[in-house]
Amino acid sequence: MPTLWLSDSQKIGVAFCSGGIFFLIFGLILFFDRALLAMGNILFLIGITLLLGPQRTFVFFARKNKWKGSLAFWAGIVLILVKWTLIGMVVEGYGMFVLFGEFFKTIAGFAYNIPVVGPYLAKGLQVAGDRAGAKERAHKDLPV
Repeated sequence: MPTLWLSDSQKIGVAFCSGGIFFLIFGLILFFDRALLAMGNILFLIGITLLLGPQRTFVFFARKNKWKGSLAFWAGIVLILVKWTLIGMVVEGYGMFVLFGEFFKTIAGFAYNIPVVGPYLAKGLQVAGDRAGAKERAHKDLPV
């Protein structure tokens, strides 16, 4: 299977991000299990750092127009670690929506090709991307 343009550390980063997302979803399924949510956050952050590199990860979280999302994301992680899992997950979810919302339009392009439900999924992701502010930014300031 061709791996296109990913280096070995980026492949490991994708694996860590996938594991982090799995632990976050599994932690939500098990009624906000603090240990699983914390593990998911740690794996996701390690994966993003390996995928983008340390400098570009810092630039991604430190962008001026994303300070609300970064603050909410990190505050959510801290709240989860101090055993306020429900509130922490809501705050972190808002932060993730603001930080990663502009990627919804990219995902919508791929989702459109899914049989039967693809056009509906794509429309929902397009609307979510617009609400996250992707319309006015249009990927101009992404570090990747």
